[in-house]
Amino acid sequence: MEVEMKIRGLMMDPVSNMPIVILKDAASDTVLPIWVGIYEANAIALEIEKVATPRPMTHDLIKNVLVGLDTHVHKVVVTELKDDTFYAVIWVEREGHIISIDSRPSDALALALRVDCPIFVEADVLNHTKLAANVTDRVTSEELRKWLEGLNDEDLGHYKM
Repeated sequence: MEVEMKIRGLMMDPVSNMPIVILKDAASDTVLPIWVGIYEANAIALEIEKVATPRPMTHDLIKNVLVGLDTHVHKVVVTELKDDTFYAVIWVEREGHIISIDSRPSDALALALRVDCPIFVEADVLNHTKLAANVTDRVTSEELRKWLEGLNDEDLGHYKM
């Protein structure tokens, strides 16, 4: 089962100093932090803040190629968490054919923002991350999760590189 989520914001992990995309379930308080690279975070931040660049960035190029090929992006789905790595799939339709494209979640999210398509996370991924947070002895991970769940609107969107 897929759970629809929205990007709530970007922030820096206070422990690793790496960017985190915060996904939140609109129907509950469930949040999913996904650590991403600096360049991917920048691509997401540019689109969140609607910053126009003089030339197309990589994810703008992907959008332009898909539009040029008359392809519609239906959704992106974070499908799996394996060995601390998230996996995603971009679902597109072209000439009546549905195509799944393997993707890093950060790229899928950056594209989803640009084409305004829904973002989903498999329920198993959400359950697995909750279970991992409960069974692990990494206190910093659990503390970070509690801290993320307690964030309000003013805390999110203050992304600085």
